[in-house]
Amino acid sequence: MTSEQQDLLNSWLRKSTTPLGLAKRARAILMLASGETFSKTSQYVDIGERHLRKWARRFIDQGIEGLYDAKRPGRPPVFSPSSRIVSS
Repeated sequence: MTSEQQDLLNSWLRKSTTPLGLAKRARAILMLASGETFSKTSQYVDIGERHLRKWARRFIDQGIEGLYDAKRPGRPPVFSPSSRIVSS
């Protein structure tokens, strides 16, 4: 891991606007980079070990970009999020 990558992951952890999943992945990658085991890291960040290994592999292969959620297939939304307010 480069120092720039490490600085970016640490900045994600300091921001309150970082999505929870991304923050968990950042903390996990930092822990693994510091020499922690997959087992202990998965317990600490509350990610299954199988998924943790997947994210670690993505980080090795793609760098920081590998930690973001991939686009998923499906129909694009018809209505904007603001128009989906349900009134009771």
